[in-house]
Amino acid sequence: MVRNGSESGGGAFNYGPVGLTCPGDVDWGGAGSGYREYEKTVVVGHGEVDWRRAAEAVMGWEVKQRSGFRVEPQGGATLRVTSGADFRITAAFGPFAIHEPVRVVAVVDTLIRCGFAYGTLPGHPVSGEEAFIVHRSPDGTVALTLRSLTRPAPDGVWRALFPVLLVAQRRYRRRCLRALVPR
Repeated sequence: MVRNGSESGGGAFNYGPVGLTCPGDVDWGGAGSGYREYEKTVVVGHGEVDWRRAAEAVMGWEVKQRSGFRVEPQGGATLRVTSGADFRITAAFGPFAIHEPVRVVAVVDTLIRCGFAYGTLPGHPVSGEEAFIVHRSPDGTVALTLRSLTRPAPDGVWRALFPVLLVAQRRYRRRCLRALVPR
């Protein structure tokens, strides 16, 4: 089942159209011009136990949390991903913190594919979407795919700092891709 939350919650997104990372789709064609597109897949396990572990971790924001972010539900939401729920993601650097308001725009939860995408809200340092998708193949391989679409925020101080934010984004992507790999 794929649920779309692009119409839920309060406040408008700082980009459009919403839902371009398509977490329910196996093949992703990207979004076209104006976005920096990214997609990478890593194997995180094999078999039913690894599938359940990885799916539960993704739906509980553990990929972001294990990558160094704090995730806080907003407006009565719970930490478990639900379509249309708002969250505040925080990245801390010593005494500095960057707060990233986001909304879950799509959720997929099937026997072979589980994950979600969130979109950026006004005040986020960038504009676009990020998706975390766990999927398993017929041979039992369990993998995590990270998809993102990024462009500068439409206005504000962050727009001028976009090149610096891209460097930080690359660092955190590597962390996200390792977050579910067994140690």
